[in-house]
Amino acid sequence: MNVMNGLAHFVNTLIETLSDVTPIVAIILGFQVLVLRYPLPHPGRTVLGFCNVLIGIVFFLEGLKLALFPLGELMAKQMTTVDFLGLANPLQSPSWQDYYWVYLFAACIGFATALAEPSLLAVATKAEEISGGTISALGLRIAVAIGVAFGLTLGTFRIVTGIPMYYLIIGCYITVIVLTLSAPKIIIGLAYDSGGVTTSTVTVPLVTALGLGLAANVPGRDPLVDGFGLIAFACLFPIMTVLTYARLAVWLAQKRNSNSSSS
Repeated sequence: MNVMNGLAHFVNTLIETLSDVTPIVAIILGFQVLVLRYPLPHPGRTVLGFCNVLIGIVFFLEGLKLALFPLGELMAKQMTTVDFLGLANPLQSPSWQDYYWVYLFAACIGFATALAEPSLLAVATKAEEISGGTISALGLRIAVAIGVAFGLTLGTFRIVTGIPMYYLIIGCYITVIVLTLSAPKIIIGLAYDSGGVTTSTVTVPLVTALGLGLAANVPGRDPLVDGFGLIAFACLFPIMTVLTYARLAVWLAQKRNSNSSSS
């Protein structure tokens, strides 16, 4: 019975995904045939690729529902229990210092998921190729991962303390503007793109589940009001860290050049 229910649920997800993807395919084929007036190259491979993408999306959505969303919410719930926080008095309201394991978990999961993002890997590889090795793919990925770790730590701290989100967002944007004005022009566009590619297939499900689970289990927090917003910090902080990484790389290069010229 469970197998049949699972199969029926999978088929429903497949039908919903097909209805979502069909308009995109229709637009692409319409422009190809009616506007560009060129025949579709390799139609067999195109259909096979479309089927692979469709099935992949369905399996991904099923994985989110069965594993990633429940896992993130479960971790947040377990780390906010009175027993885990180690409160001497169960009736005592925990302070923000008692949630240090939550901050550490958010930092670790942010760093790990950013490194695992396929979109970030693609951008970092292309940046290294185009720059001729001036921009290291590994260095860029680590800089972005550190930014996501800091962003999620600050985001979970905001949920725990109840600080209005716009205070922190305004401060982050001011910092981004200041760093942008003084950063090398070659890295600015890449830094802003790096902030966007971090919030993709791996990061978003776990981060969203973590935020909702944390807001649902911290006293005085509303999941709808306080649970969302972690993705914003995961986007902003990588921009800061990549811009800082670029400034540091330029400074080190100038220092090496000055040392070699003086010697």
